[in-house]
Amino acid sequence: MRILLTSPLARVRKLRWPRFRIGRVALIYLAIEFLDEFVFGAREAAWPQIRTDLGLSYAQVGLVLSVPIFLANLIEPLLGILGDIWRRKFLVIGGGLAFAASLVALSVAGSFEVLLVATMALAPASGAFVSLSQASLMDSAPALRERNMVLWTFAGYVGALAATAVIAGLLGTGLSWRLAFAASAGMTGIMLAFALRARFQYVIRDTPVVTKPIGHQFATAVRDLFRAVRTRRMASKLFLLEISDLMLDVFLGFLALYMADVAGASPTIAVASVALWIGAGTLGSVLSVPLLARTGGVTYLKASAALAVVLFVTFLLVPSLGVRLVLIAALGLVKAGWYPVLQARVYDEVPERSGSVITMTNISGLFGSMMAAGIGLAASSWGLANAMWLLLFAPASILLFLWRAHGARGSATP
Repeated sequence: MRILLTSPLARVRKLRWPRFRIGRVALIYLAIEFLDEFVFGAREAAWPQIRTDLGLSYAQVGLVLSVPIFLANLIEPLLGILGDIWRRKFLVIGGGLAFAASLVALSVAGSFEVLLVATMALAPASGAFVSLSQASLMDSAPALRERNMVLWTFAGYVGALAATAVIAGLLGTGLSWRLAFAASAGMTGIMLAFALRARFQYVIRDTPVVTKPIGHQFATAVRDLFRAVRTRRMASKLFLLEISDLMLDVFLGFLALYMADVAGASPTIAVASVALWIGAGTLGSVLSVPLLARTGGVTYLKASAALAVVLFVTFLLVPSLGVRLVLIAALGLVKAGWYPVLQARVYDEVPERSGSVITMTNISGLFGSMMAAGIGLAASSWGLANAMWLLLFAPASILLFLWRAHGARGSATP
């Protein structure tokens, strides 16, 4: 009897947290990601108030959501390549200054035109400020990329949760949503002050590492980039990174609508389901640290994708609202490690060109940015309940690609 009682505890003890230290510069990177997700989380939470205050139509809201992302995917590839061959710290600081200026404009926007211009400036500024910070975090400890990407994702989750709480608090006390963006501009200034004083050492190179003209370096970087993208390994990793978003941001984007229009939830329950998804993802990102240390990224992806298929099919079929809420939390836990593991695998493929990885993901992101629109069009034609089945392409693709690449030889390495 004693064995039966103690063996589960013994198994739990085996799932130990790896011991690690986070340097000061790495903390700056994580704080930048927290701020970025806080800003965009605050915007998503405040959309009803922004729409009312500025008198926006649904078409104008759609433009604000889509045009800046498309513009960023066109500009950020250049920033990524420059981040490998030029002064990356200068690009990060410059992006941070533009990020802060965009937030100030957003906080005082009084019309659709000002709002659109502010968000169009904010998106590429985030690319320089945030994406290159992520690349530098990957450079800081190549052997710990998966762990650091989990920490990065966790910082983003916490930022999004904090934004939801702040917007709710502002509106509950009769204050304006604008204060959240004005405060974010101030926080950006504080982070830039820390970044300027930090000694980035080899993580962000302040001077070019070679003496060839920058034009020659740029051409070489572009040639290496296309050579890497053409390989089957890199193409498959970029595909999995983008297709996984069907079960990440795309699902989140349609979750409240699905709960209200298909599951019959009240508006309060629909909003609560979004908070539940984000909260479960936050917890899942924490738990994935010891899981990844114990199992490895590929094994984790296989197991979590298989479980996600079962959970998501059940979510779509079960009629009970309460059970659906439980399944939302379970899915949030299961998928939490997908983005950090898949993104780390892309970085591993080009270990000496972390900035170029940003370029590659932006190019593939042009495809990924159309997935939400595709689901929306499918929902208009077939109904949202039927269109949501398309999201199963995410876990199914992960299983198919990883089993084909690793299943036959039982490898657990990317």
